[in-house]
Amino acid sequence: LGSLIFCFGIWILIDKTSFVSFVGLSFMPLQIWSKVLAVSGVLTMGLALLGCVGALKEFRCLLGLVGDSASLSACQLKRKVKDVVQKTIQTYRAHPEETAAEESWDYVQFQLRCCGWESPQDWFHIPSMRSNESEGDRVPCSCYNSSATNDSTIFDKISFPQFSRLGSLARPRHNAEVCSVPANSYIYQQGCERSLSNWLTNNLISIVGICLGVGLLEV
Repeated sequence: LGSLIFCFGIWILIDKTSFVSFVGLSFMPLQIWSKVLAVSGVLTMGLALLGCVGALKEFRCLLGLVGDSASLSACQLKRKVKDVVQKTIQTYRAHPEETAAEESWDYVQFQLRCCGWESPQDWFHIPSMRSNESEGDRVPCSCYNSSATNDSTIFDKISFPQFSRLGSLARPRHNAEVCSVPANSYIYQQGCERSLSNWLTNNLISIVGICLGVGLLEV
């Protein structure tokens, strides 16, 4: 499994064009995710090797080390994700020519119906979100809850022709102009940290089932 994840990450890193045409999501920061997958693959292989050696040799301390390493890796991953998201929010649209991370986070907020990492307040006082100092707090359009008002006209500024084949599940790509809405309008009030946690909890059975299936194939 670790080898598969590692090879998949290397494939994305080396052959970006083929991967983009395969999934049709050109806005994704492929270089970032490919490195994450490659590192995850190496860690998975390392933990699997330690676990196998510990089980075969009955080294309890080694098995304990594997468990501690897995827990530590999970904490470090959560902290790393938080740091990356907060940096993305702080530098949102600061560099119009580099918007891959921002577009990916917009996609997360739109699909999970959340805003910010901990709350919408994460977007307050971000320079790109206001045109002048007297303007009130604003958040990206991806935070806008159009279902609360049955008004989706706010998304007219966003167009993703390359995602038309994906249907209603596709998230249009933002143009160079920053699309934002007032923070006191109809926006999602829940932070994406909780939404991601809820998603993992709701899909835990499926995730465990897939892991068990892969484990049985390896045996």
